[in-house]
Amino acid sequence: MPKPSMHVVTAAAALVCLAAFGPAPSSAASPPAPSAGRPGQAAPSRFVPGPCPKPPEPIEALAGARCGFLEVPESRSRPGGRTIKLAVAVIPAVTPAKPAQDPVVFMAGGPGGDTFDDIPFLVESGLNKDRELIVMAQRGNLYDQPNLACPEIDRFNAQSVGLGYDAKQAQQLMLKAVKECRDRLTADGVDLSAYNTTENAADFADLRKALKLSQWNVYGYSYGSDLALTYLRLHPEGIRAVAIDSITPPQSAVLPWGWSSAAEGIKNIFEACAAQPACKDRYPDLPRTLTEQVRKLEAKPLTLNVPPPGGGKPVKVVLDGGALLNLIVAFNPRPEDLPAALDELSRGNPERFAQARAGGSVQHAGMFAHGLTNSVACSEWAPGYSEADVLKAGRKAFPGWPDTVLAQVPQLPFQYPACRIWNVADRASIQRVATVSSVPALVISGTFDAKTGMSWAKDVIRDLSGSTAVQIPGIGHWVVPQSPCAQRVLASFLARPTAPDTACVDDLEPAPFTIIPK
Repeated sequence: MPKPSMHVVTAAAALVCLAAFGPAPSSAASPPAPSAGRPGQAAPSRFVPGPCPKPPEPIEALAGARCGFLEVPESRSRPGGRTIKLAVAVIPAVTPAKPAQDPVVFMAGGPGGDTFDDIPFLVESGLNKDRELIVMAQRGNLYDQPNLACPEIDRFNAQSVGLGYDAKQAQQLMLKAVKECRDRLTADGVDLSAYNTTENAADFADLRKALKLSQWNVYGYSYGSDLALTYLRLHPEGIRAVAIDSITPPQSAVLPWGWSSAAEGIKNIFEACAAQPACKDRYPDLPRTLTEQVRKLEAKPLTLNVPPPGGGKPVKVVLDGGALLNLIVAFNPRPEDLPAALDELSRGNPERFAQARAGGSVQHAGMFAHGLTNSVACSEWAPGYSEADVLKAGRKAFPGWPDTVLAQVPQLPFQYPACRIWNVADRASIQRVATVSSVPALVISGTFDAKTGMSWAKDVIRDLSGSTAVQIPGIGHWVVPQSPCAQRVLASFLARPTAPDTACVDDLEPAPFTIIPK
């Protein structure tokens, strides 16, 4: 998913729009998945110093960083197999005095997002204030070799804003793009089954050893929390403390549950509005308004010509019920503007939503590793459930909504047909395991998170005996960059993992909602 601004997280992290169609031909099948638990013997990993990546927009923190590649086996269960390279940056501490000897390593969301693009948010959040910050692109990400980017999917995403979100034409074109990407990657020799959370976790364990660090701290958000918990379970040695943000529990991360998170986050936004007298008076029944607009747009989609948010030539936009719901889940518009946007829409003014939809027409092809996303989603999140289970979960979350909307997991439309093309082995029994640990842990959730609902934190807290849980009111996905209080709590936790200072959370309330004239 795309990156946040400092005002709103538009996608993250977490979950991206993918699709595929039909069974893959047998000639394109991936090799079997790596074995469970700790992977088998393979060539030792090593860190090779080298120049830092050069993003299109320069990242100031990289100017003083030590960079290079971690060389690791593509599949640790295949001794003698090929080696892949993962981009690494070690960013120095800001404090001129002697920094803490235990750095913090970051695990990004997605899976598949450009990890290096997160660095400015991490630095602004104070992650390297008094200790080094270590950033590694998860296998298959941008700046890695190989990079599992799918420009085919990026080009489709740019085109898709002019199609119905859940329309047959959108499905067919998305599926075609995913198949083209898969065929290209496998023709290049990529073992798609090796791009999974078990191997990701082993990469980070190898990185700590390659950098000769006796211990470090871990911070991960969204999918990075899934990875961090898996890492803690399989490779606990050398972990001083773990902070996870916008929680994706490995044991319960399955596709149908995307609906429960969407419903929880939206419900919390609407209840926060109802708790503010001005908002309650101006927008008295937001749940009814949303349901009416989803039904109306799904029955009769709007077709508009709208310029993207950053300006430029207007593009054709189709706004249907599925598009409306997914814009809200992706925080477009921002939660504080959502009641106003829904009210305007109900009065015949779709501009806020239409312009947000038009934003999808601007894609930076090749920046997002859709291949990693598909490999993780199809091997770990999809198995054991079906399209029928997704629809059932959708009906439970939003009773009375059109089945055409509820049949697609928020942010991951047509994922089951996608997985029939991606054709990687079922890793559910390997990955869906709770992490039981006494290592100090900080568990951070945002009450407005419609991607990884805050109640998901309960699934991990009970098994982390040394955990401290905080809920930040009025914040959506990826909490720390958006909340100064969460930044203070995290800093306190890294300084004193067994006794963090959470006092600032007590008086927090959601920001006032936007009130427009009647």
